[in-house]
Amino acid sequence: MPAKNKDLHGSAPDKSDTVLLLIDVINDLAFPEADGMLPEARAMAKRLLELKKRARRAGIPAVYVNDNFGKWKSDFRRTIEHCLAPKSKGRDIVEILRPDDDDYFVLKPKHSGFFSSTLETLLKYLGAERLILTGIAGNFCVLFTANDAYMRDYELLIPEDCCVSNTPEENAAALELMRKFLKADTRASSKLKLRQRKQRRT
Repeated sequence: MPAKNKDLHGSAPDKSDTVLLLIDVINDLAFPEADGMLPEARAMAKRLLELKKRARRAGIPAVYVNDNFGKWKSDFRRTIEHCLAPKSKGRDIVEILRPDDDDYFVLKPKHSGFFSSTLETLLKYLGAERLILTGIAGNFCVLFTANDAYMRDYELLIPEDCCVSNTPEENAAALELMRKFLKADTRASSKLKLRQRKQRRT
């Protein structure tokens, strides 16, 4: 890393070998299958919030990796506002998982968090070697991001209770694929031992 730009001009001051990714949790859930997903998504959001709190205590940074929902003139704050609108099906989930001021975010145009985004650059500056992948949907954006992360030699943790898909069956199938082919650790979030070897900068 060039000495003159160790922290992306102050935009990435943390250093951690482990990073938590929250994928598409800022979501208006504007698709036909959302109604069936909602109860499990709300429960998932509460578990993910607890995981995020534990990660914070361990000094592990959180990165929101999110679709822009086709709103190419919007930024992340406007995406949050859009998903908090009264008619948004995802409003409850966004209320639970609203980002903190010191969280990172990356807007992505397609399924994978790595495709045509700044995620890879950010992770390099953070010093990430291990990724905890969570979010919506397990069988689409989480799976595609996990696949690209695996090809980049990241160690993967994908807690089975912190991602949700259109149906429980589809979620289970995606988790099995990630376990088998991407060598992902899919144990429940409560069983994860959160640690980092590289200290956060103050």
